[in-house]
Amino acid sequence: MRARWWGTGAVVAAAVCGTLVVQGVSGGDSGHDGKAAAAPVRDRVRSAALDVRGDRTGATLARRDAKPFSMLGVSWEKPSARLAGKVEVRSRAVGSGKWSDWLPLDSDRGAGEQNAARGGTEPAWVGLSDGVEARINGKVTAKLPAGLRLDMITTGGKSTGGDAEPAAYAADGPDDTEEPVATDTPTPTSEPTEVTTTDPAPPEETTAEPSPGESSTEPPAESPTAPESTESTGPTDSASPSDSATPSPSLSVPTAPRSTVPRPPITPRSGWQADESISPEAPTYIDGRIKAVVVHHTASTNDYTCAEAPSIINAVYTYDVTGLGWKDLGYNFVVDKCGTIYEGRKGGVDLPVVGAHAYGFNSQTTGIAVLGTYVDSPPPMAAMASVARLAAWKLGQYGVQPDATVTLTTALSGQNLAGRTWEPGEEMTLPAIHGHRDGYNTLCPGDAFYAALGTVRTLAAGPVTGLTLGTVTGTGTVGTTPYTNGPLTVSWSTTTPASLISSFRVLVDGRTAATVAGSATSAKLTLPAGTHKVQVEAVHQSGRTATSATRTVVADTTAPTFTTKPNLSLRTGTVSTTAVPLTLGWKAADNVLLKETRLTAPLARTYGPTVTSAAQTAKSGAATAWTLRAYDTLGNSASASVPGTPVILQETSATRSGTWTTRSSASYLGGRSFSSSTKNASLTWTFTGRSVAWVVSRASASGQADIYVDGTRLTTADLKSPTTAYRNALWTRTWPTSAKHTLKIVVRATAGRPAVTTDGIVYLK
Repeated sequence: MRARWWGTGAVVAAAVCGTLVVQGVSGGDSGHDGKAAAAPVRDRVRSAALDVRGDRTGATLARRDAKPFSMLGVSWEKPSARLAGKVEVRSRAVGSGKWSDWLPLDSDRGAGEQNAARGGTEPAWVGLSDGVEARINGKVTAKLPAGLRLDMITTGGKSTGGDAEPAAYAADGPDDTEEPVATDTPTPTSEPTEVTTTDPAPPEETTAEPSPGESSTEPPAESPTAPESTESTGPTDSASPSDSATPSPSLSVPTAPRSTVPRPPITPRSGWQADESISPEAPTYIDGRIKAVVVHHTASTNDYTCAEAPSIINAVYTYDVTGLGWKDLGYNFVVDKCGTIYEGRKGGVDLPVVGAHAYGFNSQTTGIAVLGTYVDSPPPMAAMASVARLAAWKLGQYGVQPDATVTLTTALSGQNLAGRTWEPGEEMTLPAIHGHRDGYNTLCPGDAFYAALGTVRTLAAGPVTGLTLGTVTGTGTVGTTPYTNGPLTVSWSTTTPASLISSFRVLVDGRTAATVAGSATSAKLTLPAGTHKVQVEAVHQSGRTATSATRTVVADTTAPTFTTKPNLSLRTGTVSTTAVPLTLGWKAADNVLLKETRLTAPLARTYGPTVTSAAQTAKSGAATAWTLRAYDTLGNSASASVPGTPVILQETSATRSGTWTTRSSASYLGGRSFSSSTKNASLTWTFTGRSVAWVVSRASASGQADIYVDGTRLTTADLKSPTTAYRNALWTRTWPTSAKHTLKIVVRATAGRPAVTTDGIVYLK
């Protein structure tokens, strides 16, 4: 079953209009945003009697039209009676006119509060509907209780779903091929009637002999006034219920203890527009402290919108109080699937209000219910996180750790789902946060939710789980080690929702370097130079901490160096007045890892870390600064430059010996050149620079010449070329520094090709 079990505290029977006796006792927040709360919503309960078969083993309500409603429940006269059988209803959606599948209602709900007017199933939210049908298949050995009726709850007389289909239920499937249609006018015996607002007749005495359809093992109700710790003997089945007097205005309200963890946001009863006039009885408070939190589900649909949650809560409240005659909503708190927390039973969210949710343990516990059915899957994380926050806060008021075990004293005899039985006065050891099934024979809070309660305890108690150090941006990676040269961003993730985390601290070598809020997922910091261990510490709202694995990060602000300063040299190639061939050379290194070298002037080029030279050209006679910037993998950089001016010295500026002939052509530098076939004819240039190139014309018949530098013969140059070339820098020489030098060429008059034709020289000054 999916039921929640109620049972303690005095109750006013049915719906009694009036004024709340103890003003302000409901506590909680004043509204969502501090503004005046909306007017209370007066939901209404309409009912239709079921036609019961003569042998009392079955009952039906024929398909019929109905005034719009959004919630259904089946109730009966005697609260202590048990309905043994399968209760099913279906509804027709407003707008579409589609009928839902058959929806089972949990009939094993318990006796409710002691002075309840009627017994009933769990109510089911079906969305805005205007047609209904019901059927009960009972058991031959257990007759149905008397006074069966279907209760239909409106939602403030308003349409809460527009033309939407009833929540969670599809149209009839293959197993139900008959198309639902509205029936004729219902018979007088099942005509829907509005529940009156006068006091109902008192429930039947529980000393009466059970009828064949009622269980003789119906659990007795808890005492409405005395705390459970004084109920060790428990009321007997022969105890006759009596109406409870409304507490006087002198009701003793305890002081709210301070919790060890922050209070989560809680929507007050005015947030779901509770009509307090139908529940005027003052709340009852636990005489002592809350020892545990009991977790429930409401065994209703999961396919509601979170905007509908207030209407669902209000409808359940109306069904419980007006339809069944309960004192108030039984849960202390209700949480929807989006994680919104609602105040349930009035009396003050920060006070130990006695609820009616855990049979025999109400005077030691607080009850939290999540809207929905969680048999096959647990609630969304948002809902479980809110349950955890709320449970931690309530337990923190009384010094109870959420992951502890506690000892509860049984007030009444009972049995749980696992088959354990107990008598009044026994001690039971249970988790501080446990499921309803641990204290009663019920499937509540559903198999999947019950299996997830360990997660809820961990969320509530801490520490933060799943803390993982993520990327460290602002770094470069060398091997597997991150390096940084300045501000970096450390990121992380957790499996614990941010709402349960107080803060994060970034630790550098074990010391706090940055602190950010629990909602943050990253932090910025700057490391001093050196090798460091970085990790993240998460502080749970309980104060418990969790620390991530460490990450080694090296902070390096050392810039690369030019182990060989940038330098220029002339290279071979074609020379013109606008493009003299040059070689730009350098060597750069870094203490970690060189990334690249960039030429930034007079033009932009980028070279890899192993490149040490690049071919360039420059305009003759123009002084040019060549600037390089070396970068390491972290972005540290250093620059260096070298100036240079290539100068062309024409052949006419040389000192000549022997016979030389002038030749004219646009292909020559300056439009002319010297040519000689005379052996030992020579040209000598004097210059001041650090690099020099001899510029010649070449062809297949060109000859050879000896090259002398500063009076020393260095080499013999052969001008022969299969293709004709003009202004060709045939030979070059470079020195470490600039100095005055002489370059002399001497014609060798090579047999068969004696001619040497030269334009002059180029040097760098």
